[in-house]
Amino acid sequence: MKVWACTDKGPKRTQNQDACHAVCKPDEGWALTAVCDGMGGAKSGNVASSLAISVFTEIVHDGVDGKISRSMLSELMRMGVVSANDAVYEMSLSSREFSGMGTTLVAAAVTEDVSVVLNVGDSRAYHISDAGISQITTDHSLVEELIGRGQLTREESVRYPGRNLITRAVGTAEQVTADIFCPQIRKGEYILLCSDGLTGIVSDQEILFEVLHGGDSEDCCQRLVQIAVSRGAPDNVTAVLLKK
Repeated sequence: MKVWACTDKGPKRTQNQDACHAVCKPDEGWALTAVCDGMGGAKSGNVASSLAISVFTEIVHDGVDGKISRSMLSELMRMGVVSANDAVYEMSLSSREFSGMGTTLVAAAVTEDVSVVLNVGDSRAYHISDAGISQITTDHSLVEELIGRGQLTREESVRYPGRNLITRAVGTAEQVTADIFCPQIRKGEYILLCSDGLTGIVSDQEILFEVLHGGDSEDCCQRLVQIAVSRGAPDNVTAVLLKK
C-alpha cells in the first residue's frame, strides 16, 4: 500500500482551511487517509479542520492494526469521529471567535483484508480501478437532498445557488452522525479522498484519467490540484490518494 497527498489554498482564498492526513504502515499492514474542509470564518475554519483531523487520526492510529476486523475498524473510526466532534464543538463554545465553526470529514482505513470509509459533509471518497470511477460516499448537502427528492437534476445542481450548503458537519452540534461504507478494494486499485474544491472543478472522468493514465501515481494528487487551481478554483483544493 502507498499514499500521497496534496493541498493548496487556491487562487481565490487567503488561507487554506482544508486539512489532510496520509499515513501508510506497510510493515504493520494498514494505511489511513483523511480530509477535512473547515468552515466558520477566517480563523475558526482552519482551527476546526486541524483539530478534527488530529483527534480523529490519533484515535484510529492507537487502535488499528493489520489484523483488525471490519466491524472493529468501523467502530474505531466511529469513535474517532465522535471524539473529533466533541473536541470541535467544545472549542466552538469556548470563544466567540470560534462560535459556529465546523468541518467536513472523510476518511479511509485499509488493511490487507478490509477497507472502511467514513464521511460527514460533502468531502468525497472515490473508488478507482480499471473498471472506472465510482463515488463511495454520499454528500450530506442540500443539493443531494433536493436531487434525492426529485426537485433538482444532477445537471441543474452544478448551477444551483445553494450547492455549497451542507446538512451535516463535525463540531456544529453536540452529536454527529457519520456514514460508514465497506467497499471491496483489490490490490492495485485506488481510493481518492478530496474536498469539494476539487470536485467542483474537475469532473469524475478527468479524475479517472489522471489516476490511471496521467502519469506517475506519486504525482497524481499534485496534478489534480493543479488542474483545479489553473481553472481558478474558488475554494481550497485537497486530494489524497491511496493505492492498495
